[in-house]
Amino acid sequence: MSEKNGPIGVFDSGYGGLTVFKEIVKQLPEYDYLYLGDNARVPYGTRSFETVYKYTWECVQHLFEKGCKLVILACNTASAKALRSIQQNNIPNLPDFRRVLGVIRPTAEIVGELTKTRKVGILATQGTISSESYVLEIGKFFPDIDVVQEACPMWVPLVENNEFNSNGADYFIQKNLNNILEKVSDIDTLILACTHYPLLLGKIKQYLPGNVQVVSQGGLVAASLKDYMVRHPEIERLCSKGGISEFYTTESTESFNEKAAIFLGHQVFSKHLALH
Repeated sequence: MSEKNGPIGVFDSGYGGLTVFKEIVKQLPEYDYLYLGDNARVPYGTRSFETVYKYTWECVQHLFEKGCKLVILACNTASAKALRSIQQNNIPNLPDFRRVLGVIRPTAEIVGELTKTRKVGILATQGTISSESYVLEIGKFFPDIDVVQEACPMWVPLVENNEFNSNGADYFIQKNLNNILEKVSDIDTLILACTHYPLLLGKIKQYLPGNVQVVSQGGLVAASLKDYMVRHPEIERLCSKGGISEFYTTESTESFNEKAAIFLGHQVFSKHLALH
């Protein structure tokens, strides 16, 4: 078994995972990180289970090859469509110690503490909605909670094209929020179940009643990872500590650097990763 320490891998199909990455680094700054965005093959949200699993596993393997022992799928679509297969079918067959975690379970575990009416809304891509992953995961922990869902297909393009502060964004955000609030009258908690959506938070709050809270995943995932490290010292000791972050993209580094700055609030210099 290889015991050499390595960075924590953070994977997303594109840029949205940077909102989770940012919170993880904020809460666990001492570790090294390697972020990989599969920007060449976005979007994942509209692709089949088989394709998302294939793409996600390819990228996870690249992170393993670069020394990561622990990988976070900071992507709801990948967590919904690929995580279980990777954990059950791929990880057990590896020659040495590896772990892959997602973003859905940390959110599902905490939502029961957030809602009083026991009515929760999920805002996500069509792929995440179709997977029913949030409905199933929340049901495991809190079977009394009524979960309603709304696919928001225009929200990711608005963010990725830097249009999230435009008037066009207002139209689509208001439309989707009205849709989900009409489904169940007393929703008091909305989960942003796509890592792009926190950039729309300011506009989302404009169109919600004051009694409805909006939950972003980044802080929840980071807190869950911090707790995971305490509970699993055998994994924690394999994660290198130096406070260094590296960024890789499967597409144009210039484009990645420009858009990553929008998500992180500071400039990054990424490297290109060629897929096999």
